Amino acid sequence: MILAGADASEAFGARLAAVLATGDVVTLSGPLGAGKTSIARGLLAALGLAGEAPSPTFAIVQPYAPPEVRVAVLHVDLYRVEEPEELEELGLDDALYDSALVVEWPERAAGAWPEGLALSLEMLPDGARRLTASVPPSWEARWRQM
Repeated sequence: MILAGADASEAFGARLAAVLATGDVVTLSGPLGAGKTSIARGLLAALGLAGEAPSPTFAIVQPYAPPEVRVAVLHVDLYRVEEPEELEELGLDDALYDSALVVEWPERAAGAWPEGLALSLEMLPDGARRLTASVPPSWEARWRQM
């Protein structure tokens, strides 16, 4: 799928929000500036978040809960995580019982959570982004709805 710019990335995030449920894991991979946070912002806005969601780069985990959003979401940015022990301190395992996880830079914690929808972004020469999805069986029906 080709995303022409930030607006298209946010629109994709909004479509993703329509099928997101508690316990879901969505991972966003790609280089700096590829649009990972734009997708997350579109998702959070479509879930009801008023205002723009900040990037969780420095906080690492930015929680959102009802009534602020329709589905509780932990927006996670693992860019600054360097050691596996740091992941244990974040408490992401327990979060899946009552939240969805949207994880940027998931390659820094491979295998740390159940299989989910894995999205990868590639920057194209014209400024657009190529989005590639690895869709597990639990997401197949919902992916077709998008």
